[in-house]
Formats: sequence, structure tokens, C-alpha cells
Amino acid sequence: STAMSSTSNGSVQHPPCLTMVTPAEVTLEIKNPVDPTALLQAKAILAELGAGEGLGPILQPPLLKVAHRLGDVYADSTQLVITKEECKAAFEGLTDIERNALVNIHARVTRFAEAQRGSVVDMEIDIPGGKAGHTVSPCQTAGCYAPGGRYPLPSSVIMTAVTARAAGCATVVLASPKPALITKAAAHICNVDIFLGIGGAQAIAAMAYGIDGILETPADVIVGPGNKWVTAAKAIVSGYCGIDMLAGPSEVLVICDDTANAEMVAADLIAQAEHDVVARAILLSTDAKFMAEVEENVQSQVECLPEPNRSTARMAFRQSFAVLCESLDECIVLSDKLAPEHLEIHTRDAHAVAKRCGNYGGIFIGEGAAEVMGDYGAGPNHTLPTGGTGRYTGGLSVFNFLRIRTWMRIDDREASQGCVHDSIVLARCEGLEGHARAAESRSLTVVPAYKK
Repeated sequence: STAMSSTSNGSVQHPPCLTMVTPAEVTLEIKNPVDPTALLQAKAILAELGAGEGLGPILQPPLLKVAHRLGDVYADSTQLVITKEECKAAFEGLTDIERNALVNIHARVTRFAEAQRGSVVDMEIDIPGGKAGHTVSPCQTAGCYAPGGRYPLPSSVIMTAVTARAAGCATVVLASPKPALITKAAAHICNVDIFLGIGGAQAIAAMAYGIDGILETPADVIVGPGNKWVTAAKAIVSGYCGIDMLAGPSEVLVICDDTANAEMVAADLIAQAEHDVVARAILLSTDAKFMAEVEENVQSQVECLPEPNRSTARMAFRQSFAVLCESLDECIVLSDKLAPEHLEIHTRDAHAVAKRCGNYGGIFIGEGAAEVMGDYGAGPNHTLPTGGTGRYTGGLSVFNFLRIRTWMRIDDREASQGCVHDSIVLARCEGLEGHARAAESRSLTVVPAYKK
């Protein structure tokens, strides 16, 4: 039962935060991250803006009208753009401690993203009669979304804008509704080119299709987390431009043995649960006594949270659960089945255990490597695949903004004849006579069929 009861001393007794389930009950539920109602609403917003493929840039008056109605901008505002001067003033208005934290996080994320960019390079090889290779080049314009909402997310500004810049994008556009001081400061340190003070589906549409007089070159790729209307709009524009992913509710899975710190694990589960009422925190362990200690710590630590964090976490724990496993092998099997967004390993020889895990968005090895460290810029990106999609994709990186394009050239026609003749044969196997004849026209020994 989820009903609360009172103890003999009058204190409120809450239901368990972590529902115990058996290993057999653990299944991966593949859910469509696009909410059907939000999709209809997003389509209506785009129609109101006159936004769509082939329709040209969005005009400012309807965009401002929608932004006012949906609460993106303040009632007396007539501006869609947050100026560089505003962002600089916000950065200078931070306390020294806040400013230093922002500078440090920016530096660490930049270093990691630049190392990623350096890991893939142009290459070429010899082919019969010539050369072939690939080039690595950035897209021109990156669109970055950072949520407004309940909590400002300057970390999302850094994770998206820094990554786009490290990839080499010439123009970095940021969108965030009613940005807080710290969000503007993050935009300043990231040196974004255009900062749109709007959110939701309208922000995604504006970046995808451009804004007359403001954003003349629409985004080639749009990235970053957002609410259900942001996700719906990303689904609509996907294909017209690139997107990073369609993210669902955030999640953490923690694998523990009897050496783990129950207080610390509880804190990590709560950190995930306070994200959103639909977030999910999962505990897998081989030790029943330890799991009871974690539950006890979760209960006491949740009670200490301020509001609205406490209520949000309690709601999130309704879809969270714990599993007592017979072995670490079973923990790993269940974790791989779920492919969690965040995977923490709190065990003996955590590195060895981590190497055996196959499916996840990001992995945090050992008790010192908390998910919160990843959220706030140890280096790797915090925009990660949710809902089991870690089975086939990874998180946001410079590669989302890069195009790896192949090329080939033939310098010696005689040396290329083996390839020419193989192409003739395979084209006719596929019934593509025009292909075969195009290859024949490059043969030094075969008369093309169109000349016979």
C-alpha cells in the first residue's frame, strides 16, 4: 500500500521508497519518449508560427506572441534575444565562488570535448588505381537547448555549447526561456553567438527554421534536454535538421555489494529522484542487509530535503525499485537488460565489474565517481541516452556535430580495371543495367553495351 500511517509516537510512517522486486520481474519497457498530446500541441504551435519545411524563416511578431502566451518572456518584454552585454553583466554579477565553479567546469568539459575531437582524424588509403579516405568536418550552425523550468540548468548550457564549439561549429545558438542569472553567465563563458530567450516547441522551431532578422542560418543540428514539448518538436524537425536524441525520463542504476556505503548510495538515488516526478532510481545488490540500510538512509535523507525537492523525490520513488541478486553476474545481466542512462558501480574491484557491463549511457566507477560529478562537469557530457536506448547509442559528444565524409579518386585507369569489371558484374546481378554500362564506359577492354 502507498498509504502513510502513524507510529505510536505520532510521527508519519512513509511507505518504502524502493519497492522490492524479483529479478524475474525486471523488464525493459520500451516507451515512446514523444508524448502524443504534446506532439499535437507542438504541431499546433509550429502551425501558428508558420514554421515548416520550405516555408522560410519564422517572423518575429508571431514568435513573440507565442513566447508571451506560453510564459517564455516577461510580460513587458519585446525582445527575443538575450544580448551579449546582459550575459557578461550576469557573469560579473556572480559571487567569486560561483564564478570560479563555472570557470572550472567550463575548462574541464572543454578539455574532454577537445580530446574527443582530436580522437578522430582525416585518413586515406590506397585503392586500385588511386586513393580513398574520409574527412572530418563540423556542421555550420549548432542549436543548443537548455531548460528553464523548476531549476535553471547552466550545466546544460556548458554541456551543449562547449561541445558544439569544440567540434568546430562556426555558429552556436542557445535557447532557454526566462534565463536565470547563472544561465546567462554560462552563456557568456561559452561565448554563444545568439541567445534566444524562448523555450518549448517554439524554441526548437526557431532554431530549426530560422528567425527573420535574427537567425538567418538555421541550425544544422539541435541538441540538449528539455520538457515533453521540446522532445515533441525535436521529433517533428528531425530529418529537416539533425537532433541528438529523443530523451525520456532520467534514470540511475546502482550496482552494490556488501562493501558499498549505504549513506552515499542513498544520497545518489535521491539526487536522481529529485530531478523529476517521473525520474527513476534503481538499486541492484547482492546483500539484503545492505539494501535495508540503503532504504533506511533514503527515508531519513528524503525527509531532510527542502521543498519542492522532497515531494518530487517521493513521487519519483513510486516507479523506482530494488532487486536482491544472487551474484554480481546477475546484477550485470539485469543492468544490461535495462541499459540505464547512468550506471554506478559500488563494489570490490569496481573497475573489473565496470568492464563487464555492456549497456549504459554513462558509467561511474567506484564510490568517488558519483553521477553528480558527471552532471556538473568532471569532463564527459551529461546529456545521455535514456529508456534503454543505451543499447545502441551513446551520449552527446562532438560527434553529433561532425560529418565523416568519404572520398575517392582514380589516378591510374589501368590499375583500376579490376574494380571496374567487378562493378560491371555486380551491377548486372542486381539488375541495374545503367550502372553496368556506366562501369563499362570506364573499361579499357569492354565495349559499353550502349555502343553495340
